[in-house]
Amino acid sequence: MKKTKIVLDADVIIHFAKGGFLNILPSFLKEYRFVVLDIVKNELRGNILTQLENQINLLKNIQEVTFGQTSEERKEYARLTSVSGLALGKGESACMVYCRYNHDVVGSSNTADVTAYCTEHGITYLTTNDFLYFGIQRGIITKEQAIDFITDVRSKGSFPPVIDFDTYTCSKLF
Repeated sequence: MKKTKIVLDADVIIHFAKGGFLNILPSFLKEYRFVVLDIVKNELRGNILTQLENQINLLKNIQEVTFGQTSEERKEYARLTSVSGLALGKGESACMVYCRYNHDVVGSSNTADVTAYCTEHGITYLTTNDFLYFGIQRGIITKEQAIDFITDVRSKGSFPPVIDFDTYTCSKLF
């Protein structure tokens, strides 16, 4: 059976790499296949890129996928990234377009850019906090570890929202 893919944008990869959880992220939702598009991978640098490459090449729990295999994808991508269009970022645009045409799930915390498009096209998207929620619900991490993760990532210059994991729920997948 073909698994639905979760297509990770750079912001989620950066959050989980900075927080030390990139290696366990795919275990939060084992029933999905975690992928990164080549366009997104090319946005990453330094230690973050090294961690991702280790996931791809050694742990093999994230796969790299080439974006833009169809003219339909390339045309929509150009529309989203065009200055005269929506002028969205390359990575999140590629993720959204890929998921739109392949019926997969976007993994992005850039809600300002992805929410409207995903809602309009019926694309499911998950944020950093949604992933943490599933990690907690499945007993892979504790609420305390999730809170520490958010604090750590924020101290390193990324800013996933601070939430109350006692009351937070994610019903986007089930």
